[in-house]
Amino acid sequence: MGVAGCGKSSLGAAVAAAEGLPLIEGDDFHSSASRDKMSRGIPLTDDDRGQWLQVLGGQLAAHPQGVVLTCSALKRAYRERLRAAAPGLRFVFLEIDRAAAQERVASRGSHFFSASLVDSQFATLESPVGEAGVLRVDALAPLEGLQREVGAWLHRKETA
Repeated sequence: MGVAGCGKSSLGAAVAAAEGLPLIEGDDFHSSASRDKMSRGIPLTDDDRGQWLQVLGGQLAAHPQGVVLTCSALKRAYRERLRAAAPGLRFVFLEIDRAAAQERVASRGSHFFSASLVDSQFATLESPVGEAGVLRVDALAPLEGLQREVGAWLHRKETA
């Protein structure tokens, strides 16, 4: 989880492959109306995200054996909705600074997410640091090291 440009898709794919788990790309479940808003630089509201979170919660519940989900989950309330759908759910928070996120999003080719929305992502973000079941990682660290760190964390008994 984290703001746009933090590397959710890349790390999610690496962790899913290493752990032998299915990958669910949260962006694939945005409505066409939400995609249109984001492509025009209009931030999503809590109401826009509500249906999306419901669908993602259903995806989590449908994979009780485990799954890797990429999702911004910017607010604690969003994370709580997902936790309610999948008790024991853990989050990897890819922490990145605004300038690096802006640079990464601006360098994307045909992605629907407008680079102008990076500021709104940071304005919405409620850091999960300190919540149970959250691992904070440096989004700018090499992907291979991040994947190993997440894998080791997933296999530890303690989730705090």
